[in-house]
Amino acid sequence: MNTNNVMNKGLVLIVDEMHLSLMPMLENLGFQTDYQPKISRVEIIEKLKNCTGLIIRSKTFVDAELLQNANQLKFIGRAGAGLDLIDIDYVERRNIALFAANEGNRVAVAEHVLGMVLCLMNNILIADKEVRNGVWQREKNRGYELMGKTVGIIGYGNNGSETAKRFRAFGCKVLAYDKYKTSFSDEFVEEASLERIFDEAEVLSLHIPLTSESSQMVNNEFLASFKHNIFFVNASRGEIVSLSALADSLDEGKVKGACLDVLENEKLQKLTLDQQVVFERLKSSERVIFTPHIAGWTFESYVKINEVLVEKIASLK
Repeated sequence: MNTNNVMNKGLVLIVDEMHLSLMPMLENLGFQTDYQPKISRVEIIEKLKNCTGLIIRSKTFVDAELLQNANQLKFIGRAGAGLDLIDIDYVERRNIALFAANEGNRVAVAEHVLGMVLCLMNNILIADKEVRNGVWQREKNRGYELMGKTVGIIGYGNNGSETAKRFRAFGCKVLAYDKYKTSFSDEFVEEASLERIFDEAEVLSLHIPLTSESSQMVNNEFLASFKHNIFFVNASRGEIVSLSALADSLDEGKVKGACLDVLENEKLQKLTLDQQVVFERLKSSERVIFTPHIAGWTFESYVKINEVLVEKIASLK
C-alpha cells in the first residue's frame, strides 16, 4: 500500500492482476492504493468499509453481499470491457459511480478477430501443422479471399466499430446491427437490420455484452436464419452462443468455420458432462479455431486499459 496521500482522495482497493502502471496513475490523482490481486472475497468485504474506490478485472462478482460494508465507496472501476460481473441496478441504487475501460482494448480485439478469420479462411493452422509433419497438400488447403465478402457485425460499440474498420480495409462490405443505436452509417459500415444481416452476411462477428437478453441468443434457430453458409466469430462473451447449436451448424455446413475466443464455460477442467461432449465435438473439427479469451489481451492494451480507466476516474466530482 502506498501511503502518500497528498490530495487525500481516499483509498482504492485493487483486487485482480493489473499492469503495475495503474498504481502510480491513481496515486498521481491523489488516491492511496491497496493492490491485493490474491485477496479473498471475505477479505474484500472487510476492507471495503474503508475504501473510496474498488477496481476489478474478471474474477470478482460485485453484488449486494460484496458491498455490504462499503459505505464510503464512491466508484467501481472495471479494468476491461463489459459489466456482466457487476449488479448494475444495485450499484446505481447505492449512487456508486461505475466505470469500464471499453475503449482500452478495442484495437486489440479488432486485430485478433481479423487474425483469426484470416487463419480460418486460408487454412493457415491446418497447413502449418501438415507441413511440420512432412505433408505438402496445396489443393486441400486452398483458401477463401476476404475481399468482397459481406461481413455482419452485431453490436456496434467500441469493439464492433473498430472491427468494422479492419474488415472495411480488407475490401469487405460491412453491415452492422445494434439494437440500441441508430444513424451510425459512415464510410466503414452500413447500418442494417438483423434480418438484412441474415440475408446478406457471409461472415458474422459478435460484439455484444452478456445480458439476460443476449444469453444463448445464438441458437439453432438463429444460425438457421442465415441465407448463406457463414464464417462465425465470437470474441464477446461465451454464454451468448449455444455451443451445441454451433456444433450442429458446423456438421450441417451452415457454419463453414468458427473462430472462438470465448466459451460458455472457460474452466476447461470443470466442464459438465454435456459441455465436455460438445467441446470434444468442436475440438475435433479442423474448421474451428480457439484462443483462450485473449482477443483484447495484448501488451499494449494492458496499459491502455489503465489509462482509459484512470482518465474516467479523474472526471469523478
